[in-house]
Amino acid sequence: QVQLVESGGGSVQAGGSLRLSCTASGYSLNDNCMGWFRQVPGKEREGVAILYTGGGHTRYADSVRGRFTISEDNANNGVHLQMNNLTPEDTAMYYCATVNVRPGHWLDCITARPWGNGAYIYADWGQGTQVTVSS
Repeated sequence: QVQLVESGGGSVQAGGSLRLSCTASGYSLNDNCMGWFRQVPGKEREGVAILYTGGGHTRYADSVRGRFTISEDNANNGVHLQMNNLTPEDTAMYYCATVNVRPGHWLDCITARPWGNGAYIYADWGQGTQVTVSS
């Protein structure tokens, strides 16, 4: 059974930074995918950043590219999300999620739902960590 635990959320002022962490148990991050998503009440969950460890491929939403960085946390079988230059529009509940893909198939990560519309699904989710950015 996969368990994901997020941490690192909080309240910051615009322009500030936060570092989110996600630790996975019951899941192997080797040659696999982990992603960060966020959701605001009343809106659909949106992808923020995803990482495929087999080769270190990453992909970011246009709204966060250049400000957020996803990286692997080998020591804790998880990932970090470094968020810089935060804006009020980044306020949301942030979730990490995993999907099991075919080894070597990076495209499976970026087509998996809800990041894409492919056959694979980010099926395991953490409880989320709240990020609030004030102006």
